[in-house]
Amino acid sequence: MNRIKTLFATALVAVASASALAAPTDPAGFWTTPTIQGYGNMHYLPDSAFKPQPGHTYKVVFALTEAAPQPDKANPALDHVARTVNLYAASGVPLAKLKFVAVAYGAATPIALDDAHYRAAFGVPNPNLPLIAELTKAGVTIAVCGQAVAEHHFQYDWINRDVTLALSGLTTVTALQQQGYALMQL
Repeated sequence: MNRIKTLFATALVAVASASALAAPTDPAGFWTTPTIQGYGNMHYLPDSAFKPQPGHTYKVVFALTEAAPQPDKANPALDHVARTVNLYAASGVPLAKLKFVAVAYGAATPIALDDAHYRAAFGVPNPNLPLIAELTKAGVTIAVCGQAVAEHHFQYDWINRDVTLALSGLTTVTALQQQGYALMQL
């Protein structure tokens, strides 16, 4: 009988532990995407510290170097660029005051492929293209390293029309830093 009680108690502890570890759910409307619709979830905190100031111009170069965990998912670093746009816009900074450039290189290079060549390489539509289109519409420049394109054995005419072909990721980052851009490594 003690053995049954012990097993029963162990099972109860396991169930209680699993319940305690279950992820809590956020209330409806907690996460929003005010500017880049459907991308870059953010939760705005109106009374938080270090908020962007609406009258300032912000210059950021985002270095995108990691691949998405799955080829059918948008690149998380590109989604973070969208989150950044959403956070600044929610803080009242006009899009015209955001000078954002996202340059993909290394493992992130395939995000720049047009849909036909992405499908040929990965067997699925390029999930980054709708996000790239939204970012471009918001004034963000999306670029790809020309050296990384060559290293991946992609042709330059395979790059999506919304993506700027840069000489390299290295020169893009350093040239923009010389112009006062802050580097955000993603």
